[in-house]
Amino acid sequence: MQPPKKLKIVLVTPEIPQNTGNIGRFCLATGCSLDLVHPLGFELSEKTLRRAGLDYWKHLDCKEYASWDDWLTQNPESNPAYLSKKASKTLADIDCNKIDTLVFGCESAGLPSRILEKQPGSCFKIPIWDERVRSYNLANSVAMTAMHIRLQQTTVNRS
Repeated sequence: MQPPKKLKIVLVTPEIPQNTGNIGRFCLATGCSLDLVHPLGFELSEKTLRRAGLDYWKHLDCKEYASWDDWLTQNPESNPAYLSKKASKTLADIDCNKIDTLVFGCESAGLPSRILEKQPGSCFKIPIWDERVRSYNLANSVAMTAMHIRLQQTTVNRS
């Protein structure tokens, strides 16, 4: 099955190699590309990253950027949705046919306020129904959000 259109996943300063490895494998399976914004909390050569990404990492469309400003400069035409537990809108509010990029922050702090404040209309959260849970795992958040977008695009494109 071919995905409807290319979707880019951006990880801003990811910290845990296993999450990034799992996200890389997910991206390959769903036809997404992966952008990694430095600084990273690990080396791309780490065994834990390779183990989580299995032997798929070499096939992944993955680019690295020195900083968030570097990413913005090199991706001026991008139409991103920013994922943050601080957002007021949810995944259901995303116009799946307008966005082409999903931006996620690091595991410990999420996206920096300086990024979120510049894009208030493009920030979304994944609902959490039990207030004892502070946040979802990064790899799970990427998978839930990207699959939501993919399924919506597929449904709209079939109509």
